[in-house]
Amino acid sequence: MARLILSMDGLVLKEIPLNKEQITIGRRPNNDIQIDNLAISGEHARIVTILNDSFLEDLNSTNGTLVNGQAITRHVLKNNDAVELGKYKLKFMSETAVGGFDNAAQLRAAGLSTSPEPERTFAATQIMIPRPVASPPPIPRATIRLLNGPNAGKALELTKPLTTLGKPGVQVAVISRRSEGVFVTHVEGQKFPMVNSGEIGGEAFLLRDKDVVEIAGIRMELSIRN
Repeated sequence: MARLILSMDGLVLKEIPLNKEQITIGRRPNNDIQIDNLAISGEHARIVTILNDSFLEDLNSTNGTLVNGQAITRHVLKNNDAVELGKYKLKFMSETAVGGFDNAAQLRAAGLSTSPEPERTFAATQIMIPRPVASPPPIPRATIRLLNGPNAGKALELTKPLTTLGKPGVQVAVISRRSEGVFVTHVEGQKFPMVNSGEIGGEAFLLRDKDVVEIAGIRMELSIRN
């Protein structure tokens, strides 16, 4: 399930699962995500989720909505997109990669585009026979063991799908457990987290058993069990 990570000035405030078809964002209390700040309009934006795709739409807000630093009206969200609403940031994290469709076509499919779609004709009707749906692979279990600092030697089992680690204002990252594996993703901070002494960059990084992760100066060894 896709999620949003709400932060301000490097401080992670909350994690919001996109478990509804439509989620509204704004200053008024009737919004699903209420941000009580004068820079946010009463009804600022909304996110529509259809199957594995999520679509962000600005609701004619006063100060606008930015995605990765660019002003948008409508946008198909992709993994690691950073939505900016004033001083607040919403990082979009999805376990499913966006398919190879163009942005405009996906917006039309979600009913969010006002551009007319060209007429199409079909030579024959195709009957789609559903295939059996295989059970998804299990989500791996993971434990981190601290290697330095005052709590060196202590172990912590990661029980949540998303675990936020780091120091607000310095460096924050998220470790996510998915059916595809265990990933670490940079959220805030000028420097990226390190895995086995190498920077991971801005994309979700697949971790392996016994990898050593460093976040905000704290080194930890990861143990992964299926």
